[in-house]
Amino acid sequence: MNKIMRSACMLIALLWQAALGASTDFGQLPRAEPVPGGIAMIPLVTSPVLDSDWWTKVAQDKKSAVPAPIAHYNGQRVLITPAPQGWLAIVGLPLDTVPGEQTLHVQPASGPPRSITFKVRNKEYAVQRLTIKDQRKVEPAPDDVKRIKREAKQINAAHTQWSDQLPVALDFLKPTEGEYSSPFGLRRFFNGQPRNPHSGLDIAAPKGAPVHAPTDATVISVGDFFFNGNTVFLDHGQGLVTMYCHLDDITVQPGTRITRGTVIGHVGMTGRATGPHLHWGVSLNNARVNPALFLPNVTAPH
Repeated sequence: MNKIMRSACMLIALLWQAALGASTDFGQLPRAEPVPGGIAMIPLVTSPVLDSDWWTKVAQDKKSAVPAPIAHYNGQRVLITPAPQGWLAIVGLPLDTVPGEQTLHVQPASGPPRSITFKVRNKEYAVQRLTIKDQRKVEPAPDDVKRIKREAKQINAAHTQWSDQLPVALDFLKPTEGEYSSPFGLRRFFNGQPRNPHSGLDIAAPKGAPVHAPTDATVISVGDFFFNGNTVFLDHGQGLVTMYCHLDDITVQPGTRITRGTVIGHVGMTGRATGPHLHWGVSLNNARVNPALFLPNVTAPH
């Protein structure tokens, strides 16, 4: 690589470092934390120089004459958002991601496909041991297992929802007021038995407290689930889906377009819950990631 190309690449890298820590007209970007259950930010710079009018046009109407590339990670399509230095992939990393080198597959608007490698760091999550009085919520009966399998299809369909619309904002409102109780990623034991890690963030709040949409969305699905209780799924666009569990009631209908701050239900303790609280989940390219990364200027346990 000659000196000119090295200088250009260094300049691009510096510009991206500045961009990732700043706001855009799409709001504050989520915090990058390339660990299992976190988020990787991957710049998709296809040219060292972009037209000076490009970002102005995108910032005004969230559209561009330059088509966005398409990217996939683990077979799932990835959210692509414009930023002042070009397109940016925001990649969700599943909790079972093996630390080390990972690969993002990119198809530019023109030209051959390419692969971008990035590294995922290790992270150790704490252990939580809970006692559940209703033993069926720990060891479901045969009829319960059938119900759980049926519900898993509905839950998976919601998490794999894809719409081309770019999220209106990537900086979220906290969905309800209250203390953070169980953080994301906890390795959980129910009545001494190991279960899946905690894939959301719990907010302790009194029964009946309103739960708000953190940003504009379309209601994908609602239901009463064996483990999750009354639950709402929201589609924010491009594989960014949020989930709200254990609600006392639900105040929205599937297919409805709602705005930031809309009340979608109220805090309860339906399903498998030891007290009233909101279990808030965020799914990005079908990977459950830490919701705290989407809360600007808020320190939540994680």
